[in-house]
This record gives sequence, structure tokens and C-alpha cells, in this order.
Amino acid sequence: MEKKDIFVQIDELDTRFGKFHAELTDLKQKMKELLEENKRLSMENHQLRKVFKRETAPAREALLKPVGAEREPALFDSQRAHEDVLLAAGNAVGEGHDNLTRLYHEGFHICNVYYGHLRTEGDCLFCLSFLNK
Repeated sequence: MEKKDIFVQIDELDTRFGKFHAELTDLKQKMKELLEENKRLSMENHQLRKVFKRETAPAREALLKPVGAEREPALFDSQRAHEDVLLAAGNAVGEGHDNLTRLYHEGFHICNVYYGHLRTEGDCLFCLSFLNK
């Protein structure tokens, strides 16, 4: 073999190693992004399960009540429904703010920039300024 052939082979091998290294670096970056997304989604899933469990607890308790449990008379049911409608109309503005506050404290963004995303890095200034309006 001539010296020139050996040099050409080494140069080609070096080029292939460079491409391999670049491809390996890209794969490592993609793997890192996938792991971060998986962690974020796992945390969000955990938060949503806690919220779902808390929100559905009253419905589960109602289903578990004995069949012969005491019930209020129908007259009181209709009167209570009317009172609930009146109370809801008076609390409509405050209720929305309360719901947003609750969502924020459960770990979700309520600002227009990241609305609905899980807060992973502590408090969000956009959300806090929105709550203080």
C-alpha cells in the first residue's frame, strides 16, 4: 500500500467518525428532550389525577350512600334550587376569579402566555399580575 492510499483511508475514516459523532450528539439531544417532556407530562398527569380525585369525591360519596337515606321533601328541593340560582348570579364574577386562583394554586398557569401548562419553576409573574388585577 502506498502512503497516499493510507492517508486517504484515514481521512475517510475521520470524516465518517465526525458524521457518527454529530448523529450521536443529535440523538442524545432528542433523548434529553423526550425525557424532559416525559417528566413534565408525568407531573401534569399526577396533578390532574389529584384534581380529578378531589372533584369527584362528592359524587362518589353520593353513590355510596345507602338507598334508604333520608331525603328532603320536594318543596324544599325546588326552593333550594331557586336560592342556588340567585346565589350563583350574585357570585358569577367572583367565582371565575376563584376558579383561576384555585387552578394557579394547583400548579397550572392561568396567564395568557402559558395558560393550562403545568408550572414547574415556581411562581409565574404573568399569572401573579393577572391575579392581582
